[in-house]
Amino acid sequence: MTIEIFVPFWGDPELLYATVESVRQQDNSDWRLIVIDDCYPDESVGAHFDGIDDARISYTRNTTNLGITENYREAIRRATTEHIVILGCDDLLHPSYLDVVARTIEAVPTADVIQPGVDVIDETGAIVRPLVDRVKQGILAPRGGQGVAVLTGEQMATSLIRGDWLYWPSLVFRTEALRHFDFRDGLPIIQDLALLMDIAFDGGTLAFSPTVCFSYRRHGGSASQKTLLDGRRFRDERTYYALARQIAHAKGWRRTERAARLRLMSRLHGIAELPGVLRHGNRAGLESTVAHIFAI
Repeated sequence: MTIEIFVPFWGDPELLYATVESVRQQDNSDWRLIVIDDCYPDESVGAHFDGIDDARISYTRNTTNLGITENYREAIRRATTEHIVILGCDDLLHPSYLDVVARTIEAVPTADVIQPGVDVIDETGAIVRPLVDRVKQGILAPRGGQGVAVLTGEQMATSLIRGDWLYWPSLVFRTEALRHFDFRDGLPIIQDLALLMDIAFDGGTLAFSPTVCFSYRRHGGSASQKTLLDGRRFRDERTYYALARQIAHAKGWRRTERAARLRLMSRLHGIAELPGVLRHGNRAGLESTVAHIFAI
C-alpha cells in the first residue's frame, strides 16, 4: 500500500533535508515523497533535489507564494493514493513510521485519521517534554495500553474539543476525507483542529497507535508561539470553540457541547502562557489571554 508523503516547504533547508532523509530511511519502502516549495528565497533547495537519485522523490516549486493553508490544499489536490501524510518540513519520521501506520490501517480499515505515537524534539534534535506535551500525552490522549484506540463521531469530537492532543504533521489521512472537508477560512491558527472536528461531526473515525515512531519538532520561536504573544491564537480558539458548541448543540451531542462551553484545557493553557505574555509586554496578547481565561 503506497502512501504519499507531502512536505509543504518554507523554512530552514537543512532541517528539510533531514526530514527527507528520515523518509528515505523507512523500513517500508512503499512510499512517494512530494516536496512543494512555496517560493522559499533560496535557489539552492531545487539544486539539492536535482542531485537526489530516487524516483520516489519529487520536488516542485510554486509559481507564487500560496501561504501555508493554500499549500496544504495544493498537496491534497495532487494526492493520488488512498492515504496521505502532510509532513512538517522540520519533523522526523522514525524508520518504523510507515510500518506502524500500515498495521494501524490493517487493524482499523475504516479510520479517516491515524495518529501514531510521537516524541517531541527541540531545535537541536534533543528530546524534550514541555508542559503542553506532558498534558497532551499524559492526560488528554486516550489510554489503551499497547493496543489501538478507536474514537468515532461524538466520542472523537468530545475528546478533541476537550483538548487537542493530536500532532498534525504526524497524522495519516484518508485522502477522501481531506477532499470532502476543506480548511475553514478565517481560522488560520486553529485550522487543523477545525478540520478534524468536521471529520468527527460527520461521524468519522480516529485510530491512535501509541507506538512512538515520529519526532515532532517544537521551536521556542515558532509561528505558533508568536500568535500566542500577539493574541491571535486565543482569539481564534474562542471563535472556533463557540462554533463547535453551536454545531454540537444542533446535533444533540451534549458531551461535546459541554466540553466546548467549558473549554477547560484551553483556559488552563491560557493560564500557563500568561506569565510569558506578561514578560513580553504585548497589550493585545495580554488582553486576548485574559479574555480567553475568563470569558464565558
